[in-house]
Amino acid sequence: MNFRTPAVRLGLLPAGIALALVPSFASAQEAASGTTDLDRISVTGSRIRGANMETQQPILTMTRESLEKQGFSSVADVLNNLTSAGSPAISRSESLASGENVGGYYVDIRNLGAERTLVLMNGKRLGATTAGLQDLSQIPMSAVERIEILKDGASSIYGSDAIAGVVNVITRKNFDGGEAQVYVGQYDNGDGDTQQYSMTLGATGERGSLTLSAEYNKQDPVWAKDRWYSRDGGLGPLSTPEDWSPISQNGSWCNPLVYDCSRTSKTAVWQTLNQGGNPNNPADYHELTPAEYANSNQQMTLLTGVERKSLYVNGTYDFTDTISLNTDVLYNERKTFQQIAGYPYQSSSFGTPLTAASAFNPVGQNVDFRRRLWEVPRTTDSQLKTLRFAPTVSGYFELAGKTFDWDVGALWNRNESVKSNYGDMSLIAAEQALGPSFINGQGIAQCGTAANPVALGDCRPWNPLLPYGVAGQGSLADPELQSFLFPTYTTRGETKTTSFTANLAGSIVTLPAGDLGFAVGVEHRKEEGSYVPDAFAQSGMSTGLGQKPTQGEYDLNEVYLELNVPILADMAFAKELTLNVASRYSDYSNFGGTTNSKFGLTWRPMDELLVRGTYAEGFRAPTISDLYGGLSSSFESYIDPCGTTAPGSVAGNAACSAAGVPADYVQLGQGNRPCSTLPCQSGDQFISGANPNLSPETSKSKTMGLVWSPRWVQGLDVSLDWYRYEISNMIIADSVDRILRDCYVLGNSGRCDSIVRADDGHVSAITYGTANLGMMETEGYDLGIKYRLPELAIGQFNIDWQTSYTSKYDEQGQNAAGDNIMIGRVGEAGLFRVRSNLGVNWQYGDFGVNYTARYYSGMKEGCIDTGEFWCNAPDHMANGEADPLRKTGSNTFHDLQVSWKAPWDATIALGANNVFDHKGPLMYSAPNSSFAYYGGFDIGRFLYMKYTQKF
Repeated sequence: MNFRTPAVRLGLLPAGIALALVPSFASAQEAASGTTDLDRISVTGSRIRGANMETQQPILTMTRESLEKQGFSSVADVLNNLTSAGSPAISRSESLASGENVGGYYVDIRNLGAERTLVLMNGKRLGATTAGLQDLSQIPMSAVERIEILKDGASSIYGSDAIAGVVNVITRKNFDGGEAQVYVGQYDNGDGDTQQYSMTLGATGERGSLTLSAEYNKQDPVWAKDRWYSRDGGLGPLSTPEDWSPISQNGSWCNPLVYDCSRTSKTAVWQTLNQGGNPNNPADYHELTPAEYANSNQQMTLLTGVERKSLYVNGTYDFTDTISLNTDVLYNERKTFQQIAGYPYQSSSFGTPLTAASAFNPVGQNVDFRRRLWEVPRTTDSQLKTLRFAPTVSGYFELAGKTFDWDVGALWNRNESVKSNYGDMSLIAAEQALGPSFINGQGIAQCGTAANPVALGDCRPWNPLLPYGVAGQGSLADPELQSFLFPTYTTRGETKTTSFTANLAGSIVTLPAGDLGFAVGVEHRKEEGSYVPDAFAQSGMSTGLGQKPTQGEYDLNEVYLELNVPILADMAFAKELTLNVASRYSDYSNFGGTTNSKFGLTWRPMDELLVRGTYAEGFRAPTISDLYGGLSSSFESYIDPCGTTAPGSVAGNAACSAAGVPADYVQLGQGNRPCSTLPCQSGDQFISGANPNLSPETSKSKTMGLVWSPRWVQGLDVSLDWYRYEISNMIIADSVDRILRDCYVLGNSGRCDSIVRADDGHVSAITYGTANLGMMETEGYDLGIKYRLPELAIGQFNIDWQTSYTSKYDEQGQNAAGDNIMIGRVGEAGLFRVRSNLGVNWQYGDFGVNYTARYYSGMKEGCIDTGEFWCNAPDHMANGEADPLRKTGSNTFHDLQVSWKAPWDATIALGANNVFDHKGPLMYSAPNSSFAYYGGFDIGRFLYMKYTQKF
């Protein structure tokens, strides 16, 4: 083979980068010849090959060695602990989340949204859901060689979705030998058991290699009743029975012979059975008290359970010295389990009273009742099967004294999902079970009448007035009644990604400062997706949230050009001055074409200092779900401006009065109870849907940075990068708050059409969709310090300190007058002003210790009424309006791992994440959690052991 002389001195690269590059990119032939072709490496964010490309952009590289020193067992956990990572789209703490994306684990760079962070596997896209989310649980940890994170927009190189940045997971290949690993751990509470077993085998020959990696991972669920902040209810330790749900497992009903039991009544009295009472005797009931309310957290998972099985195969084969084949095959099965409390059944919501002809009716008239279906908690089992095949033929050729690299590749990725839901009641069966029934000659309750009975195998009568734990006919504890009322609901989905690419890279001419590098390529990609809910969900004939099918597809053709232009080299104050320019044209079948460009400048005034900057345009195409998603329902939290307790209330104005809202109306929540805090969750399902007329989101990003490797401090690398993002035309769901404000505050009558109010004035239904309504801006800094100390008598020390500072995170909103304003959100849970990770590694012979401190700055949220107004910044103002806040202090979690390399080529590691069992503060507006605690924080001390055997 013909190898060129290395064009880059390792002394010009930060030490950590140089050490990572050499073993990672040297090919099998180069290793055999003892030559390393450093100027033909490929890095994330550029198609042009060259060792100096690594430092032109803010790229963080995590090697396999660094991954092994952490106590995490999944790619998602590793990435979500980066300082630049925001709150993931759906965390394991979001037990109440529903839909296609539940069960997957995602990464969100800069808090711009997981759908705006592009995830690659060996430079090719991961398969995505119809909503555009890319599930990192598809990638087995045992197959990972390194992870490269580009913290900059890259739509000009990779197309859609690369607005915030790119995560490129590089897998192992050319592996020779074997490696087995066992990982076991659990929280010191005795739960959350985690086990992972993996095996990697490989063989290399003169012309090729084969690497196989298999992995099994299982993480048991953690229950909300077993943690201090979730066991007592929605307000955590501050919860009292009054805060629990009045739709109780004890059951309650309103006696129409005594009270006004209409849904809009303010005088209805809800009664529950006396202990040991006769359910058929109306005198044996008493008014339901808060002590008998339902604490739904007692039945909820705090962390969902996960089980994964993965098989990854990489094969390489050199057809000739200049043409090679590389093939990746991945098969992955992922199962997740989540549980929430039994459904809070309200007969008036479904028009299914306990009929007068029921054998269990105590008064002989239709009665409305409320009953939490405690005996049958709602569970969701989500299964995902991924099959991925990604072959690439690549090579190089010489022409006119220049070397050109080329590759032609394809990708077929298919995700098949199956969701099984249990615990939602069939309304068809409920109507029958609550309908006419009688006691037959054998003393058994039977549906129908004595003259026209219904066979027991076809119907089972239900007595919703029997409290949980009380035996009797019609009890919901009866397995046969459960079988009749609760079917298993199955939802199926499938997404397919097909792409074909061709790339050519090389040098056009040699300029005085060096080679003018170029890369050009084309791509054809097709995305197909469907998500088909169960027939019950589509018909709305169950207590579950209604959904309609999502189905659609689109395809696109793209072409890009990238140039790397050396301007100056080896001059005073200009050891290097290089301009990088890239542009990509994308033609979509559903909305047309878009062109996005990027400009980067690299200046090295001296050997040890590099200055870099970029300006990039980006875009995100509407997803299949955005365009073709079916209608779905949800219980939304909102503030009704017609309510007398709403901030800036307009109660009694013309618009509210015309809608029939009483002048003294107080917003109602679940169970039609007046809301004690705002926003307040609706007791009725609202409808949202897709919009086929959406256009792409657009973005502009800027970065400026320094990389300093002082020659007088060997092993020290310092990087500082500033960034700024502006996203326009953002695709967001039109909100209930926005619609209500437009209608009642601003007087836009056209926005009132979708609002339906009940006789008592509360919003009983509303329909809304997605739109290009959003805008956001964020700005901040990343500081990285790596120092490999000189080897000392007491061992080798390495320090890695990464810090992200967010100076601005503004989203477009509206003030009380309805004017569009930018609302600053830095400091809210998940939007930390500062995140910082300090890692110290010590190695002495075969022994090693790795310590990490993970720092999160303080948080803020709107003041919460918890019985006492918990508010430590009541005078805070924002955008000229009162904005009282509650603020919390910073939080630091400490991790520790101790390892030993055994003489039999094994490594034994013992460790603890959150070794001091630090507890974060209560947060009531916390994202990514269904509980009063930020979903990204550790929930306890996690202990683990890891054994790795090489052979």
